[in-house]
This record gives sequence, structure tokens and C-alpha cells, in this order.
Amino acid sequence: MPALKDQLRADLTTAMKSRDELRTATLRMALAAVSAEEVAGKQARELSDDEVQAVLRREAKKRREAADAFADAGRAEQAEREKAEGDVLARYLPAQMEDADLAALVADVITRTGASGMKDMGRVMGAAQASVAGRAEGSRVAAEVRSQLA
Repeated sequence: MPALKDQLRADLTTAMKSRDELRTATLRMALAAVSAEEVAGKQARELSDDEVQAVLRREAKKRREAADAFADAGRAEQAEREKAEGDVLARYLPAQMEDADLAALVADVITRTGASGMKDMGRVMGAAQASVAGRAEGSRVAAEVRSQLA
């Protein structure tokens, strides 16, 4: 069994014992999303740690988007709850790249691929996403690629 999934389960047990409602609910949601991903498709399978991280990234992104939507609608309490859930999930994800590091990585990818303009954005994005490997959101990478190619 993947170590990350085991860690989620162990932390869920700890949160339940300490009666931490936020962590308990968030970890249950995360494990439910992982389980749903495992049974999706034609055949059930066990997810690797990388695949579990991808599910957690997706769930964290949902929490950020929901927090923004609640904040825009003037529902501060729900927005804070969503942000807190996102913070719990962030503990299981690799640290996000700093903007300067991302800019340097994108500049290196542009140099390696020989990109010269916006017509090469797809090629640069593919190589940059492979290099980033989940340490930066796709929208941040795309914005940086766009700004450097423009």
C-alpha cells in the first residue's frame, strides 16, 4: 500500500482521537476522493503515491476555488473553512515553487526547446510541466510561459 495513503489513514485516526473536526472531515474527504479514483475506470487498482498526490492536488485546488467563490459572495465563514481544509491538504503535498525559481525553470525550458514565440507555447508547456512535476499549478506555469514568450 502506498505510504502517502497510509499516512492519510494514520493521521485520520489521530485526528478522530483528538476530536479535531476539521482535520477529520478533510482527511475523510481526501480518502474518499482517493478511493473513488481507485475504482474509477474499467478495473479497480491501487494508486501510487504520485497518483494520490495528484488527487490531493485536485482536491486542494477545489478548496481554493470554493474559498474564492465564497469570499466573492460575501460568505466569509465558509471561505475560511475552505481555506482551512486546503491548508490541511497542503501538508501532504510538495512545497510550491517560488516565483523566481519558476521563472528560471521556464527560461531554461525555453532555451532547451528553442522556442521563439507564442506558436511554441504548447511545446514549452509540455516540457515545463514535466520539469515542475506538481510543484506549481498549471495556471502559474502557463502565465509564466506566456509572459516569457510574449
